[in-house]
Parts: sequence; C-alpha cells; structure tokens
Amino acid sequence: MITVELEHFSLDKICDSGQCFRMKKLGDGHFSMVAGDQYLEMYQKGGVVDFYCSQEEFICYWVMYFDLDTDYETYMKAANPRDKYLGAAIEAGDGIRILRQDLWEMIVTFLISQQNNIKRIRKCIETICRKYGERKISATGVEYYAFPTVAALSQATEEELRGCGLGYRAKYIAVTAGTIASGEISLEKIYDMRYPAAKKELMKLCGVGEKVAECICLFALHHMDAFPVDTHIRQVMDVHYKRGFPNRRYKGMRGIMQQYIFYYDLYS
Repeated sequence: MITVELEHFSLDKICDSGQCFRMKKLGDGHFSMVAGDQYLEMYQKGGVVDFYCSQEEFICYWVMYFDLDTDYETYMKAANPRDKYLGAAIEAGDGIRILRQDLWEMIVTFLISQQNNIKRIRKCIETICRKYGERKISATGVEYYAFPTVAALSQATEEELRGCGLGYRAKYIAVTAGTIASGEISLEKIYDMRYPAAKKELMKLCGVGEKVAECICLFALHHMDAFPVDTHIRQVMDVHYKRGFPNRRYKGMRGIMQQYIFYYDLYS
C-alpha cells in the first residue's frame, strides 16, 4: 500500500466526472478502478489517499494515470476573478483530475457514450469486457476483466456486439476495430500528433464526430486544449458565455475548465 497526501484531488469527484466508467464507489471513501488490464483499490480520507498497489505500480502507472505530478492550483488560479460562474464551477469541481487513459479504451468508451446515460454506458462496457476481455485476478484475489484488445473486438461481428446492448453503436465499434486492426489508422501515430491533427485523424473513424473526438483528445491524449461540447456544456454557453467561451485566456487549459463546468452543471 502507498499512502500519499494530495492537494486538489478527490476520488469521489473523479468518479463522477464522466471521464471513466470502470471506477466504482465501494462506500465510505473506498473505491475500485479497472483501467486497461490494471486493477486498483483506493481509500481517501481528507487529503490522504491510500493506493493498494506496489510502489512500482504506483510510480510507473498510477501517478501518470491520475496526473499526480501536475499542479492543479495553477489552473484554478488562472480563472478570471470577474467570471463568477467559472469561479463557482472551479470551487465545486476542485479535486477533479484529467486522467491519462488508454487511447483504444477511450475510442470505444466514447463511441458507446453517444446518446447514452452513465448507468447504461457502465453496463455496456462491463458486458464487452466480460465477453471479449481477458479474465484476471488481482493481487488481493478480486476477479476482473481487462478491456478488450483491438484484435479481440475486430473479430466480433456487428450482430454479436448488438447482443451486448450497444444498439446502433455496434456498427461503429465493429468498423472502427477493423480499421485499426488493419493498420488503416494507427493509434501509435495518433499518440504522436498534436491536438488539431489528432482530432482530425480520430474523426476518420466510423462514428467519431467532433464531440467524441474532443473527449478522446482530452481523456486519452491529455490535450488540455480539447473542449468537448455536449448538451450540458452547450446550455451553459448559451446562458453564461453568449459571446463564446474565452478561449484565448484559457489556452492550454480549456479542457480542465470544461470539466469544472461540466461537473458543476451536473451536480450543483
């Protein structure tokens, strides 16, 4: 177990932030997380967080995953003091981190997220993981399933994927898995691209529109200028930012501002 004291870090808010769908609240500050093929349990009380993993796993995987080396106070202090709405959103969302998640997992996750609610998204992801992911046992004896590989999902038919409750999104995932498995689109190359080029390349994938591409850029590639606009964000823009969001002021940090706003609009 690794115990660390962290500022501006909340497992509860991260779990509710709409970035990850395989993180669970186990009760009383206790959480579990499956990311890729990794399993982690965590406990938080105040600013002290216990990570139930080895030091090597913590340093090599979870520090980067939770973006622990980034000072989020810098982002919080960058807000325009005259922007009362954003100030309230940052205060409400203090503790959210932009996670560094697997690119393939985020492509599939946000294809599933389209016109969907969080409960159903979680269920669909769990279903495909159980059907196509590798069964694993954690160091503490917990059974879990790794996220399916490109190869595994490229072998699934659209009909089989529909059987996982994916609806029309089954086609998007079947075609996208085939496109990546064939090498027509390279995930490795996308990792090396800057934000505009990565977004453009992602939008070549079946079913990936602008909003989904923005989510993938932010939550997988950590392009902090990505600014996904869904129904919640659009409504906020219409009410509080009629002239548009002040993009120039928040260049390089628009993504975290979006997350504060999204969380505040959803839970305030």
